[in-house]
Amino acid sequence: MSETPRPQAPARVSVVVIAYNDAAHVGDAVRSALAQGEAVGEVLVVDDASGDATPEVLAGFADEPRVRPLIRTENSGGCGTPRNDGMGAAVHPYVLFLDSDDLLLPGAVDGLLAVATEQGADVVAGICVRRELPEGRETVWAPSLYDVSQGATLPGTVLDGIEKNPEFVLDTLSVNKLYRRDFLDRHAIRFPDGAFHYEDFVFSARVQAAAPRLAVTDVPVYVWHVRRQAATLSISLRRASLANWEHRIAAHAAVVDVFRTAGRPAAARAAQAKFLDYDLPMYLRELPQRTAAYRADWWTVTRAHLTGFEAAAVADAQAPSRWLHAAFTALATVPEGRELSRFVELSAPRPRLVPPYPHAEDGAPVLAAAPADVPLEGLAELAPAGLPVAVDGEVTVGASTRLTLTVHDLYGRVAALGPVAVRVAFTERVSAAELSAEAPLLPAEEGWTATVTLPTSKLLRAGRLAAWSLRAELRYADGSTGNAEVRAPHGFVGRRGMVLGRLGRVLLVQVVASARRGLVLRFAGGAVGARQVVSGRFRRLFAMR
Repeated sequence: MSETPRPQAPARVSVVVIAYNDAAHVGDAVRSALAQGEAVGEVLVVDDASGDATPEVLAGFADEPRVRPLIRTENSGGCGTPRNDGMGAAVHPYVLFLDSDDLLLPGAVDGLLAVATEQGADVVAGICVRRELPEGRETVWAPSLYDVSQGATLPGTVLDGIEKNPEFVLDTLSVNKLYRRDFLDRHAIRFPDGAFHYEDFVFSARVQAAAPRLAVTDVPVYVWHVRRQAATLSISLRRASLANWEHRIAAHAAVVDVFRTAGRPAAARAAQAKFLDYDLPMYLRELPQRTAAYRADWWTVTRAHLTGFEAAAVADAQAPSRWLHAAFTALATVPEGRELSRFVELSAPRPRLVPPYPHAEDGAPVLAAAPADVPLEGLAELAPAGLPVAVDGEVTVGASTRLTLTVHDLYGRVAALGPVAVRVAFTERVSAAELSAEAPLLPAEEGWTATVTLPTSKLLRAGRLAAWSLRAELRYADGSTGNAEVRAPHGFVGRRGMVLGRLGRVLLVQVVASARRGLVLRFAGGAVGARQVVSGRFRRLFAMR
């Protein structure tokens, strides 16, 4: 007697994959969608008129009935039109987006679909992982929204619109979410067509403005591959182009307009505050790397955009962002030298105000010398954890790595808290491994000083380069704490050298500064490092940043 066939779960999700000249990766993307199982009813692959072997790769899926290639004969110039084509051709109740050089994580669709069904959600949002290639370092996208280990509280909640959670405007991705197709159709939600960059920004705003029933989960959904060494950089990595910044500004302006038109003023303000806290610092901290002509034009277009911001939106931004906004208002032309460096360091992920610390004529703290002598409003009210403290580091390396720190006072705020000790966290950039060392803080001429040491052998990684960033956790007399990135006080160091470790082992060392003057230590040891020197690859190895 034959066994009764088990009923098949209904296929309910259309996965829309977009591709353009990506024969090397599109097959993996499609396979990651098919591997989701029966819940995926179709994989619509929209080829945006590729000129490489992408059509041949898609032809290789001819025996897979769920794969439906849609071949465009004319390139659209962006990502929005092919995604819209895929949505228009989709036949299942839910839709999910996937770029050809990324991947869906195993179980993503089942996890999202289960939440959508249980909660009756129009949209279900999950975790996107940014994976840096070729290193493999991974971070969670928008950790303040999704990473519970970093204090995120939204996973596990259901929002009826984002009016009470305007911080959700930070998530501008379209690819980490499952959408009810009838919700998108009912509200005529589509991506901007044509050569419109940062189309995700506008699509996400249109979704949020329609007040969806939005379930936020901790389901791992998507791997966003960041290929900084690719021959053709993704749009988000083309920050050396002024046009890239202008496209981002245009997309942000469109987002604000979407919210205002929909009668969502709180979301519009949140979008402007997000621009000050996130978008502006990302580009500002790279400004010293650009040409003088780029800096001048960038400052002009940025200043023009910022002058239209609502005062309430500026007030909602973080204190360092408010000070930068005031500086743009005060300065008609881009600052140079020390003044620009001060703005760059204030735009770091852990903002810092660096010495000297100027005052206005009435004694009030100001950001910089005139004409950028804007008041540092709100500085006195900042909690210890939010103080933009500057901590300088000087390094010597031998059998032990010795780090001497200088903690600068900040208009008397640090002195009032009574700094007593510091813990330095050494974080390896590829593996995220962390080592730490502690020391007491002692009064010094320019603030406070401390010295920590680690055996250099602990900072080596077999067979590869190890790069370490440094963070100082300051402990104050009342038990409160604050964090600061350890900075290279003189900017780019680029100091290379060889030292002998235990048993005559050759150790290659470089001390450098990141674009925002964060101190970075790089080590290569043993036979691997020696071969790199002999082959002349040492300079190229340490030039990678």
